[in-house]
Amino acid sequence: MSNVKWISDPLHSELGFKIRHLMISNVSGFIKHFRVEVETLEEDFSKASILLTADMSTLSTNNEQRDKHLHSKDFFEVDNYPDLTFRSTNIEKINNEKFVLSGELTLKGITKPVVMDAEFNGIIRDPERGTKAGFTITGKINRSGWGVSFNRVLESGGVGLGEDVNIISEIQLAKQEATESIAI
Repeated sequence: MSNVKWISDPLHSELGFKIRHLMISNVSGFIKHFRVEVETLEEDFSKASILLTADMSTLSTNNEQRDKHLHSKDFFEVDNYPDLTFRSTNIEKINNEKFVLSGELTLKGITKPVVMDAEFNGIIRDPERGTKAGFTITGKINRSGWGVSFNRVLESGGVGLGEDVNIISEIQLAKQEATESIAI
């Protein structure tokens, strides 16, 4: 048995989120540049080691003015905290398609435990592009726990932004070809 390394395919992966706005709708966004590195025993993801690193300066909601505000000290302080990281601590296999993914999320210099649901969508061997594995990752975090607490009270009651952020991601991993080292 051997360890296998997998890297996210940036053309076929998305790191997205949604947050309640004005208590009546959701605003969606995504982080454009991120990398997921996974190490498995053979092709068994139940004991995988996972590291995600995301460039917070590429966080986008497709609205330049809002994105500038999100990058500012009111929210993510991207100049001081350029990266978001997630490192797995445990994976619980529920069945062949469902896993519970536990780990530590670091944002704005604060590290806290999080739990996400992972749906395994399968492995395919593409003769032109190698072996790929697909996952849908979902979960919810409370933004205040990471010091992202900017808000405003509405005249009608309530607040401008919800506390919970829904994570919705599609991750396609590319199996890395094993390289043999030659001792000299």
